[in-house]
Amino acid sequence: MANGGPVEHGYPHLETVRAAVTALYRRLSYDTIHQFTSSVVSADVAFCDTDDLHLGVQRVARELVRHFRLPQARMIVAFRAMEHAANVELTAGPEYFVELNDRFRTHRRDIGAALAHEIMHVYLHRVGLSFPGTRDNEILTDTATTYLGAGWLLLDAYREDAASSQKLGYLTPEEFGYVLAKRSLVFGEDPSVWFTSAQAYTAYGRGFERARHDERQPPLTAAGWVGRRRYARDRRHAQDHPSVAAPDGLYSFAPDPPGALRVTFACPTCHQRIRVPVRGRVRARCALCRTVLECDT
Repeated sequence: MANGGPVEHGYPHLETVRAAVTALYRRLSYDTIHQFTSSVVSADVAFCDTDDLHLGVQRVARELVRHFRLPQARMIVAFRAMEHAANVELTAGPEYFVELNDRFRTHRRDIGAALAHEIMHVYLHRVGLSFPGTRDNEILTDTATTYLGAGWLLLDAYREDAASSQKLGYLTPEEFGYVLAKRSLVFGEDPSVWFTSAQAYTAYGRGFERARHDERQPPLTAAGWVGRRRYARDRRHAQDHPSVAAPDGLYSFAPDPPGALRVTFACPTCHQRIRVPVRGRVRARCALCRTVLECDT
């Protein structure tokens, strides 16, 4: 939680974020992910200063538990002074025990964001999905919260001006925007209509552009002229020197056992690596997220 301190920007965790999206599709399956076509509705997690603190927390927590399709159980939420925004006990249940930072007693509009992250920890624990190391595991949790429909709350909790700043979660604002955009492109949902933070809207716009950039990389037919020309040069080189990779790792060439050249690249939706023959126009279907890709190999 950045509370008055500097807020990191850009895409320093992008590779881990992409790995997290791939891991979600692999562990949960296409069908399970498509059970989350609708995000948490802002009215269901709204929290104003006139609401009773503890009753309001229970209400928001129950809504998030329902959204993530976790077993309904008693939610115990406490407040205490601590460095992080919140903490959750990952026990077998049946209760959920969450601790929130004391600052949320007076910053109630962001309680939903803090609870969404912690309840996602419970969800990932129950499905047996984790990354090694605290940092990567927290990035996985932020990514999963966002991709499964509650992460817009975390981005909306980002506010920054000349005198103060606040950000929840481990992702940068632009990375939250990037994952939200990935979700939006899959489900046709516009989360920006729920933002109350102007900075969140800006970060989402930047993340959306980065997500669109993924869809314009060769060998996809939507790639720009510069990318297509570079791809053609690398393909010519690979025909004489098999097992060649682009310097930025966007794609790589290698012969298959019969000797025909194939190109491997990342699916722009789930980032699973796809391998197709080098033979001009090809339509490929990602086996993981079922996205149909138009390629010019």
